Amino acid sequence: MSTVYDCTTPDSREQGLAAAAGIVRAGGLVVLPTDTVYGIGADAFDANAVRALLAAKGRGPDMPVPVLVGSWSTVDGLVMSVPQQARTLIEAFWPGGLSLVLPQAPSLNWDLGETRGTVNLRMPLHPVALDLLREVGPMAVSSANRSGQAPASSVAEAREQLGDSVQVYLDGGPSGEPVASTIVDLTQGAPRILREGAVSRAELSEVLGVDLGADW
Repeated sequence: MSTVYDCTTPDSREQGLAAAAGIVRAGGLVVLPTDTVYGIGADAFDANAVRALLAAKGRGPDMPVPVLVGSWSTVDGLVMSVPQQARTLIEAFWPGGLSLVLPQAPSLNWDLGETRGTVNLRMPLHPVALDLLREVGPMAVSSANRSGQAPASSVAEAREQLGDSVQVYLDGGPSGEPVASTIVDLTQGAPRILREGAVSRAELSEVLGVDLGADW
């Protein structure tokens, strides 16, 4: 059985965060609100939990799971190196709707799917998500929906699709119009936009001081 916690009230939010942290540490799955859409999350370093996440979504390892972090400094321990362009983007847009693809640290013992030695990182702009991430550390988080279905913008939508495959649902209220994060690949030197979403191409170009035209 899964449990829903109303995180819009202080007492229930505290109970929900404690329950979610316990479930994540035990290798279970939680649904949490983010600043884009609701996400389904697991301990990023628990391979079995990540496989359970993919199974809950009906998705294979060919679509690896992104990682959410609770602070800027966490990134340094997860990647091989943080280039200046990445730091510039982090300072400008984190927490927020920007995901960065970087070469992962070779020492990391995790299995996020077929990442080809990279990791997709983001720091979400949502207090409930940040509180949980700061409690349990980096989490593998994907949109809270079955593969091929619309992303969930509420706990009700997430629960309808994922049901009891998730142990704890943290209800932060409706997310509003679901907008995916923008994804920028920084693994090849020059930045490349893989998906334009919450952060526009123009905003990225202005911050980096380069024209990220359609050919990038």
